[in-house]
Amino acid sequence: MKFPGRRNTKHYFPVEDKQRSSFDGEINRPGNVYVVGIDQILVDIEIPVTDEFLAEYKFKKGESFVIDDTLAENIYWEQKKLGNVTGEFPGGAVGNTLHNFSILSDSPSVALGTINKNIEVGDYAFKYICNTSSKVNLTYLQPCARPMGRALCFITPDSERTFAISKGCMNDLSPEFLPVEIIEKSAALLVSAYTLRDPSGPIARSTLRAVEIAKAANVPVVLSLGTSGLVQEKKDMLLDFIPKYVSVVAMNQAEALSLTGIEDPLLAAEKVLDLCDMVLLTVGASGLYIGCLTDKDEARATKESLHTKSIVEYNKLEYSRAMMRKDCKEPVKVYTHINPFRGGPMSIKNTNGAGDAALSAVLHDLSANLYHRLKVPKSPKHTARFLTYSSISQISKYANRVSFEVLSQNSPRLLRGLPEKEDGLEEAYWAQ
Repeated sequence: MKFPGRRNTKHYFPVEDKQRSSFDGEINRPGNVYVVGIDQILVDIEIPVTDEFLAEYKFKKGESFVIDDTLAENIYWEQKKLGNVTGEFPGGAVGNTLHNFSILSDSPSVALGTINKNIEVGDYAFKYICNTSSKVNLTYLQPCARPMGRALCFITPDSERTFAISKGCMNDLSPEFLPVEIIEKSAALLVSAYTLRDPSGPIARSTLRAVEIAKAANVPVVLSLGTSGLVQEKKDMLLDFIPKYVSVVAMNQAEALSLTGIEDPLLAAEKVLDLCDMVLLTVGASGLYIGCLTDKDEARATKESLHTKSIVEYNKLEYSRAMMRKDCKEPVKVYTHINPFRGGPMSIKNTNGAGDAALSAVLHDLSANLYHRLKVPKSPKHTARFLTYSSISQISKYANRVSFEVLSQNSPRLLRGLPEKEDGLEEAYWAQ
């Protein structure tokens, strides 16, 4: 469970030499730490288009929506003949996050979902498998007769991305197919609001079953909100679902506005902390916010300058570690904010997946906390039952750095891990 960058030690935990090993051995090995995610398994197909193209098909710019499989097939082949298809990548918000988690941590993760049982060389399912980290365990996917889903990603000249989803078999995951013991022993369960869109669908019922299993086993549930349109559509359901099951909510500013009705990101994070234990809120060119609960006796004051925005001295306790509400005698809300790493990339090649990348860093820290607690249970790091290993200030730096890496490349998934050392990076960035 390694961490990148310049810190006081090279790694928080020792990293063994990489060796060939079976998936089942990794997942079932005593003391092993992994995360599980439920996803609508699909392939992202990137197609640069004009605003006029979106208007022609009446596609709402910047949103994600479902279209007929036949329409998707026609658009795909039409754009393919015109040479406009610029990339085909394994997709899905949860799939991206699991891949990035395994790249960062060099640790296993488990993907739950559905995939075409008849896979041919060069087809969508084949490309998905080939471009997913070998550390992501795909053996628990449910095989289906129908083809896997596709997300046509239309990119307009202003770099805005619009997703038209061709479902295929992506919603066919049956609750009976869930590996209960795998979920119960995981460090975290990652789910998405996308899987809850159709309450009557098999994958929605599977998601509800999975979060119930996780809650009973005291496994943190992490929820990625999807898009603002989806949040607005399912607002009442989410406001009921989050307090019941969710520990960590990940969202962007637009999604936060749809959920809370509050435009200010800091105040929106404060509101969401009434529902859960920890919030990751990305704000694009303005960086990201992290808010969490911690026990008043465990709160740690920052050594950095104090900042005031909509909350006075909001970062006063940013050296604190997150805790679940139920583990706090007297819970207090703490916050941190960070601007884009090095001001952001000189050239942003891809905005898709930056939020998923930030979330993968948060998951790494959550799982690292469990790993360390299992290895060194009497460590002073575990005098209380914390949710994270690091302070939210440190996590924000890590999440910020991982987002930068995705923004700098033309893929929603990390193509490599982060460098051990970074030229020109101030020592203070990774300090504390």
